[in-house]
Amino acid sequence: MCAAIAVSFAAGSFVTARVKAQSVRVFELRVYHAPPGKLPDLQARFRDHTIEIFKKHNLTSIGYWIPQDADKGHDNTLIYILAHESREAAKKNWAEFARDPEWQAVSKASEANGKIVDKVESTFMDPAGYSPMK
Repeated sequence: MCAAIAVSFAAGSFVTARVKAQSVRVFELRVYHAPPGKLPDLQARFRDHTIEIFKKHNLTSIGYWIPQDADKGHDNTLIYILAHESREAAKKNWAEFARDPEWQAVSKASEANGKIVDKVESTFMDPAGYSPMK
């Protein structure tokens, strides 16, 4: 009987741990590579429009960075992190963002003098158990 209780307790703990793990936010690291001379235009688009449109679609900005070193992309790289409720929510929210008429107009206007993004890299990340940000 004690073994049955122990197995039941252990199984319950496992389920609780899984539920907690599933409720943790998912983070997305995004790296944008701009064509030569276009990083200021890309930054202006984010600063003046994109971040506010993100908010409408539950794309939660954590932070935005430009590398300090030239060999790491100082002149052409924007790095940022978003938080999502889940990977599924991220997919849904990105799709809604892409269909947003305001975003479509901003995107088109910001590229009137040529494209401002050559390449986008996206990495979804789970916080480590010891991470202060979850």
